[in-house]
Amino acid sequence: MELRTERLILREFVAEDWRAVYVYQNDPRYLEYYEWEHRSEHDAKAFVQMVMDWQGEAPRIKYQFAVVLPGTHKLIGNAGIRKRDLKAFQADMRYEIDPREWGNGYATEVAGAILNFGFEQLHLHRIWAQAVASNLNSIRVLEKLGMRQEGRLRENEFFKGHFWDTVIYGILEEEWRWKRANR
Repeated sequence: MELRTERLILREFVAEDWRAVYVYQNDPRYLEYYEWEHRSEHDAKAFVQMVMDWQGEAPRIKYQFAVVLPGTHKLIGNAGIRKRDLKAFQADMRYEIDPREWGNGYATEVAGAILNFGFEQLHLHRIWAQAVASNLNSIRVLEKLGMRQEGRLRENEFFKGHFWDTVIYGILEEEWRWKRANR
């Protein structure tokens, strides 16, 4: 399976992708909003294997795509959507971009493609995402896409020596369609 945007390809992961994931997931800017201090080769390989295993599930309810640049096929991140079960009418969206590629609008482009996939292909009613409340860049991406803050979980995460709030954002199918029609 493959999704395309104006500037990017979202494709299924392959085993060799672990190296690129390992490199960007060890960038201190990436690690800032995660509990990990660093990522090992084993961590990157396990992540890629996990999402490759999802590719073979039938029926499929979890999708995680490698994000690559079309000309070079360089992997610059990943993005996905996960339903809790087959009957679920909603799913959570996740995305991450290599910090060396931040500032190019790729996160917004990728997250928009995932929303479109969720509403158009998976026929979802609601898609939600969460972010550490101090991760203003990620929150800005969600808001650009028309997602609304639905809640704030106060000090629900503890890592790197202190508590962090998490914000929940969501968008309904009708809101997504309205936003697309009125660009």
